[in-house]
Amino acid sequence: MQEEIVMTPWRDFASEPMEALVPNLMKWDFILVCDKHRPGSKKDAKRKKFLEELKNKGFILKKIVGAKLFYGIHAPDELFQKYHLLTWKNSPVKEDVPITTRIYIVNFILQNTKISPTETFRKLIKEKVFEAAFPLHEQDERRESLKMCWVPCREELYRQQIEKLRSYFGEKVALYFAWLGWYTYMLLFAAVPGLFLLLHGIIHFNSSQVSKEICEANTTVMCPLCDQKCPFWQLSDTCTYAKITHLFDNEGTVLFAMFMAVWATVFLELWKRKRAEVVSGWELYRWDEDEEEMALQLINNPKYVLKEYQHSYIRSTIVLLLVLLMITVLIGIAHALVIYRVVATVFFTQTDSQFLRDRANTVAVITGAVLHYITIVVMTKVNRRVALFLCELEEPRTFSERENIFTVKIFTFQFFTYFSSLIYIAFFLGRINGHPGKYVRIGGKWRLEECHPSGCITDLVIQMAIIMILKQTLSNFVEYLTPWVTLKIRKLRASPESKGNGCTENGPQDSCKEQWLRNYQLNEVNIFSLFDEFLEMMIQYSFTTIFVAAFPLAPLLAFFNNIIEIPLDAYKMMRLQRCMVPRKANDIGIWLQVLEAIGILAVIGNGLVIAITSDFIPMQVYKYTYSPCMLQNRTNVDCLTGYINNSLSVFRIQDFEWQTRLPEKQPDFMSEITECRYRDYRNSDDYSYSIQFWHVFAARLAFLILFEHVALCIKLIAAWYVPDVSLKVKNKHLEEKYKNLQKLLRLMDVSTEV
Repeated sequence: MQEEIVMTPWRDFASEPMEALVPNLMKWDFILVCDKHRPGSKKDAKRKKFLEELKNKGFILKKIVGAKLFYGIHAPDELFQKYHLLTWKNSPVKEDVPITTRIYIVNFILQNTKISPTETFRKLIKEKVFEAAFPLHEQDERRESLKMCWVPCREELYRQQIEKLRSYFGEKVALYFAWLGWYTYMLLFAAVPGLFLLLHGIIHFNSSQVSKEICEANTTVMCPLCDQKCPFWQLSDTCTYAKITHLFDNEGTVLFAMFMAVWATVFLELWKRKRAEVVSGWELYRWDEDEEEMALQLINNPKYVLKEYQHSYIRSTIVLLLVLLMITVLIGIAHALVIYRVVATVFFTQTDSQFLRDRANTVAVITGAVLHYITIVVMTKVNRRVALFLCELEEPRTFSERENIFTVKIFTFQFFTYFSSLIYIAFFLGRINGHPGKYVRIGGKWRLEECHPSGCITDLVIQMAIIMILKQTLSNFVEYLTPWVTLKIRKLRASPESKGNGCTENGPQDSCKEQWLRNYQLNEVNIFSLFDEFLEMMIQYSFTTIFVAAFPLAPLLAFFNNIIEIPLDAYKMMRLQRCMVPRKANDIGIWLQVLEAIGILAVIGNGLVIAITSDFIPMQVYKYTYSPCMLQNRTNVDCLTGYINNSLSVFRIQDFEWQTRLPEKQPDFMSEITECRYRDYRNSDDYSYSIQFWHVFAARLAFLILFEHVALCIKLIAAWYVPDVSLKVKNKHLEEKYKNLQKLLRLMDVSTEV
């Protein structure tokens, strides 16, 4: 391998050797890598022109020739002096510039250096003029301290090595891990009540009056669940299913849903306090991102013309229509999953396997959930491309604005990708399928699936459990195994020349070669690396809060996942991928608004789950209106006695669509019965809705309004009760203002005396 030092043309040095003028231990801010383009080619000309632009800005370049061309970039100190002068309000002038600030500024200049009005560094990367650009993982005490203490120290989750993370990865990464640690810590307080709710269901597994009635209903004949090869069946066949339903749908569900609404608010308010405390110590509490970006633009180009805010109603309308079109596509995919479940149920009931025939509906639900997860994996990639395209259509003014626009769109698409199917199961399954003799059919052939006699909440639990478990196992497995395997393969395939060709770290001229090569062999860090981590946690937070009334184990699963996630993220960032470009930040940005939106959706979602999906409201209506306790004034029986029989309507078998819809293999059994039961509140004569249906409907609506208003009021009270900023931080900034005013007053007095 060969190397050469390229000095900037504005430095007028003597003709002594170049190496003598550059410190042997100089730290290089960035490394550029490219192929050995044919001399005189278009790519070679663009590479030389770009490097010339950097030299004109005062950069020192070091070139190493091996299997690839490596260029080390060292920025002049004048850049950072200008930066301190322009941002002195937010960052006091210091003699030593933090390495994270250096990399942050150099990366900005690289991204905004143009060789023509339309050819930026980003475009040169796409055209393969340059293959890669990355800062180095420094072999110093900061990295070794992080490698040794970030995870192994096992500090409390909300007291990670935040300061060390900040000094190595910058404020944005440090705030992400501060937020993730705090979120995981708070999940523990949500997981414990959820676990107790499940234990309450286990303790009463065999004592629930509703479960007992289902298990003892061996004379209750139910209508067939499908058209072909589905026999009449006894309600007692679903005894186990009913007991499992009671694990998640019991008396404590409402209280737990209310608790989670308060928990989400308290979590956010306490995070705001912690964030204020952390960034206050970093002197970034009043940091302005727009002002920072303008300062960097002026440092890069003193002739920079301010790009003002613009808004186009035509462009916004086009983007809105495209977003709605994409949401429609995602909802259509959810409908396709519904059709799959319907067809799969019919298919499994017609198989030769007795096991599949008896459990056709459950198997369809499970396979549908797995298929849903596969669509999530595929549509995640599609959603990203569409969101990027829409983001470009809006022509954002700055990088931060681009990031916010992209975040809102990708989260919206991902939300519908993950939750469209769950919304159908929770609020539509079994409610739009009609009734025996008048079923709603897809294409006039397949009838929509029904809720289980024990309720639809178990279907929702199965769907959520499978998606969460697959997402938190397979996805994490792929997320961390893929870069590990890729890195190993890349090192095995590396040519002798690319492995260093005998370079050592002993000589002054060879000290950087092996380090550059080792960093180049690591996995690439794309601009969305930290974004992907945030998005993953936001989806998890949505699962943990929006449908938690149906699946109280969600916080516990999320807690255990995050306990593993933090060390895996640490290992990936420190050992498997190139160093991330540090970014300044004083908050988690647009993600805070996403969290607040999820908190509101959680109140609405849990209210709907309890009011519509759960059997809580029908049970309460029966208990206080139609039960023996009310009608017969009996106190010696459980007030839910007779609930199951009361919740099932009667259908006369003679009203079936005999010619085309009659279930097969029924002749002997049919001669013995004249009617079957199905889950609904309908009159037995004309199958219209009974008065009890409207009582239950009114109670559901009243509960939903009451629950959401009470929960939102509690959220507002909790938000008011817990200040966003602690008194300690407020008093600190108040004292700083007071001291600054005193200094100004003394200066005014001195100038007056003079």
